[in-house]
Amino acid sequence: MVMIRDILMYMDRVYVEQNKVEQVFHLGLAIFREQVLYQDFIHLRLRTTLLTLIKQERRGFVVNWTGIKSACQMLVALGIHSHEVYVEEFENPFLIATAEHYRSLSMSFLVSNSANLYVKKVEQCLRDESERAKRYLDPQTEGKVLDVLENVLIKEHMHTVVNMEHSGVHVMLSNDKYDQLAALYGLLQRVEDGLAVMAEAMSRYLRQTGTATVREDCERSPVIFVEDLLELKERFDEFLLVSFQRDKMFKNRIQSEFETFINLNKNSPEYLSLYMDEKLRKGLKSENDENAEKLLDKAMVLFRYLQEKDVFEKYYKQHMAKRLLLDKSISDDMERMMISKLKTECGCHFTLKLENMFRDKELWATQANAFKEYRENALRNARDPGDLSGYGRGAGTIDISVRVLTAGMWPTQSVPVCMLPPTCEIAFNMFNSFYVSKHNGRKLTLNTMLGTADVKAVFYTPVSVQKTDSTQVTETRKEENKILMVNTHQMVILMCFNNQTRITFQELMDQTNIAERELKRNLQSLAMGKPTQRVLSRKGKGKDIDASDEFYVNDNFQSKLTRIKVQLVTFKGETEPEKKETRTKVEDDRKHEIEAAIVRVMKSRKVLDHNNLIMEVTQQLKHRFLPNPVLIKKRIESLIERDYLARDTSDLKLYNYVA
Repeated sequence: MVMIRDILMYMDRVYVEQNKVEQVFHLGLAIFREQVLYQDFIHLRLRTTLLTLIKQERRGFVVNWTGIKSACQMLVALGIHSHEVYVEEFENPFLIATAEHYRSLSMSFLVSNSANLYVKKVEQCLRDESERAKRYLDPQTEGKVLDVLENVLIKEHMHTVVNMEHSGVHVMLSNDKYDQLAALYGLLQRVEDGLAVMAEAMSRYLRQTGTATVREDCERSPVIFVEDLLELKERFDEFLLVSFQRDKMFKNRIQSEFETFINLNKNSPEYLSLYMDEKLRKGLKSENDENAEKLLDKAMVLFRYLQEKDVFEKYYKQHMAKRLLLDKSISDDMERMMISKLKTECGCHFTLKLENMFRDKELWATQANAFKEYRENALRNARDPGDLSGYGRGAGTIDISVRVLTAGMWPTQSVPVCMLPPTCEIAFNMFNSFYVSKHNGRKLTLNTMLGTADVKAVFYTPVSVQKTDSTQVTETRKEENKILMVNTHQMVILMCFNNQTRITFQELMDQTNIAERELKRNLQSLAMGKPTQRVLSRKGKGKDIDASDEFYVNDNFQSKLTRIKVQLVTFKGETEPEKKETRTKVEDDRKHEIEAAIVRVMKSRKVLDHNNLIMEVTQQLKHRFLPNPVLIKKRIESLIERDYLARDTSDLKLYNYVA
């Protein structure tokens, strides 16, 4: 045909061009197609031969691939201006045969291989077919044959592979198989909805694991509870980075699941605050500032998942108050950094009281120095250092350090003030006079819940016992001076034994005015705690303290230490009554916040229907807590009763703002 075209080249350039008829070469191809290819079923035999050769090559036989390539090029050429002949005579049958071949092969792969091996075999099949298409098929066929393989090998079996019982995504995640997950991710992203199937399987595993981690019946400390969550979060962050290519779908699924199961446990806000308290107290002493900040940043990630951030705020204020008042904070810089993080996350309203608490702390040193100077001046001018004029005996013998807290900013409990010993009360009155003289119009109210004291104690420890005769025994005792580092309530209890040798529990309650539960906690530490701090003895039965139990000084107490710290019996987290009280306070605060949000929205909108009002109020408050629509409705009714809002007379679903 090429020779004939060259001989008739002039005719092609002149006659064919002028008369707009088919060129010689194209006319020859058409004649060859009709008279040769389509005669005597030659095209069918050609198709069968080509498919057989390709099938043999897939099985590992060596074939004449140049012949296949020439045949394909011929079929393309016979289409003249299109690929119609190539597509009809070879490509379509080839794609059908390819689908049948790999559909059968995929079933055998699934029966005899794990998910990871299946992925590897599919990847190899894709590489083989791509290389085969590049070698001897038309370029347009490569994409089509890969589409067939992706549909047959991946899409048709993606649910089966992802959910394989002993080797699927669940097992890969359980065993931290990052490479296997990455390979499966790469395979599934080739087909529509493939990654969605994998993401759903990952979500199920994370939901099950996370729910088991936060279940309330598991006996763990709050710190371990949070550390388990942080470890789980780190694992899935690593999966996201290494295996899932930072895919937004997977990232959103992980965030959604964490937010769901963290909030299944109603204690999560308290436990997260206790974890931060532990780290800001002592957990970070061995860490440098950079590592410490990273650790707190990780905790802040969990904080973002909390729906009840207002509950966390309540607990965090309580724990921070104890750190500041008891000098247990690791450093002021770390406290400021944590407040700054909370402020960035939730706004200045969230941290207003925390910042005011810290300002109070910064004034304590100045107040202490001023009172020290005031007291020293009073001592210099007094005739009797123990009896300062106007205060009473004892005012000059006790060193007192008072920390002034701004009312309403600190989460102090409204408990009855215990009855201080006269000398202590006189010393406090002296500070009160000093403070009022500096701040006219202010009033100090004493709170003894978080105070501490150093108490000088004398114990008469038996040294030896001598038997002088058959009826008389002489006991020798040695006087030992100790300093007991106790809290204010323990100090009040111990001072009662200056006047009495034996006191019942009921008498101690009457004399000290300490609440029953608090008194039992302190007596358990003083009389039933560690042997190295049992400075009192108890006469009573059982572990529980009864009203008739007697207490007396333990003269057999011994310790190599001169200064002895009496540790109070502490509880990790709140008791049920305390939790109930905290929840009640939170619910009361929420009522006011919801009402304020309703008024803000209505003041801006003037008129709004019920559903949109609920939606906008929820949107405003979701950064602190997720308000219940029923509660919002109740607050709307309350505002209507108080004439802040009014129902529209023409449409009861509409609310009008009352200026």
